[in-house]
Amino acid sequence: MKLECCFYGPFRDAIGEKSLVRETDCETVGDLLAELEEAYPALEGEILADDGSELAGDTVVSRNGRHVVHLDGLATDLEDGDVIRLVPSVYGG
Repeated sequence: MKLECCFYGPFRDAIGEKSLVRETDCETVGDLLAELEEAYPALEGEILADDGSELAGDTVVSRNGRHVVHLDGLATDLEDGDVIRLVPSVYGG
């Protein structure tokens, strides 16, 4: 499936782009975040907690405009065409 991933603040710096379309076989948000950390080493430990069980710090990850903590957290299912936004814990305002 294809997903659009949008990055803000230091996440954008680590990726080198504001957004990208990613082809993936990941089924959940958690799987996608782990895949992104593996593909972009500068993100390692910045999105997911060290044990991968939760988001790092107060990082906000949304799927189609809804914060994943209000869905099924890292177990939130992904669908083709989803837009995933990653915002670091202290950014904006």
